[in-house]
Amino acid sequence: MKASALLIGFAATQVLAYPGMGRALAEIQGRDDFALGRRSTDLLGDLTTIVDSALTAVGKTIKSILEGSSAVADSSTYTPPGALTSDVCKKSLLCVWYYVVDELKQAFTDSNGCTASARGAIRQGFHDAATWDKYSSYGGADGSLLLNDEELARSDNLGLEDIASQTKQWYQKYKGYGVGMADLIQTAAITATVCCPGGPRIKHYVGRKDDSRAGPTGKLPLPAQDAQALIDLFAAKTFTSNDLVALVGAHTVSTQKFVDPSRSGASQDSTPSVWDLNFYKETIAGDNKTIFIFHSDKSISSYSSTKAQFSTFAGSNGKTLWPPAYAQAYFRMSLLGVNNLNNLTEITKVLPLPR
Repeated sequence: MKASALLIGFAATQVLAYPGMGRALAEIQGRDDFALGRRSTDLLGDLTTIVDSALTAVGKTIKSILEGSSAVADSSTYTPPGALTSDVCKKSLLCVWYYVVDELKQAFTDSNGCTASARGAIRQGFHDAATWDKYSSYGGADGSLLLNDEELARSDNLGLEDIASQTKQWYQKYKGYGVGMADLIQTAAITATVCCPGGPRIKHYVGRKDDSRAGPTGKLPLPAQDAQALIDLFAAKTFTSNDLVALVGAHTVSTQKFVDPSRSGASQDSTPSVWDLNFYKETIAGDNKTIFIFHSDKSISSYSSTKAQFSTFAGSNGKTLWPPAYAQAYFRMSLLGVNNLNNLTEITKVLPLPR
């Protein structure tokens, strides 16, 4: 057991014995070491059964990140050896993905920050991956959201039509070079994140297997849900409540259309083209007039087991603490339901550098 967990356990038994201990406990729970101690360390896919001696170098790295190592990428970059259509590029996975990501970047950035296409790509990545949980025999980051019209047409996915259409066009353009739909969806989500000013550059791997079966139903979060229902939903996907708080921060670049059609286009914070802390700050402040606050977000911000972490991300240290917490949580999200993690290929070097 981690030292921070031991400290919390001891302190909790002393709240009634020492005046002021309750306040001190809340302060401890808001610290970054407490947050780190409550991130998920569960393994996923084939890594749950492969012994260490059989792990590839990639498998070891992915396992390390899932167990708590940083998912934030360094500043390493890649220079393609030739044009996309050249023989030398066709033989290089990195080269092909360099050109894919370069096109994504053009669609996801403008003079204000990140675009509506970037916002859509981030949501699309969540919606493809999050159809999986520990009780599912299929689903997850498998491309089914865009390979199966039935899944895309579900009410959960309203608003994804434009980015879905664009992603399908990219897929048709690049599939002949070995680009799969599952990888394209997650690459787009991770590229969109770093294209938003302030967004983290998240380590990224490709090689997922596509599956055209419609993903399981009832696995996606809903804006009308209470915090505890969301905690339970994400726990089934191997996320802790702190992971949930980190992931919901993606609403910093979100706008809504269908939760309240009368306010279509309303954003979830005042700077929807920038990856910043305003979502956390403004959700706590509670002004549902200048921004649109989902019931689910408000519930998470005030619930007993999530409000301390929510406030931490809104606070003075949030800029340091939230990006790596989000990076690790979304790294996990992008691998849900993937059962060949030991054989993936890293393409982090082709991602744009943070803005």
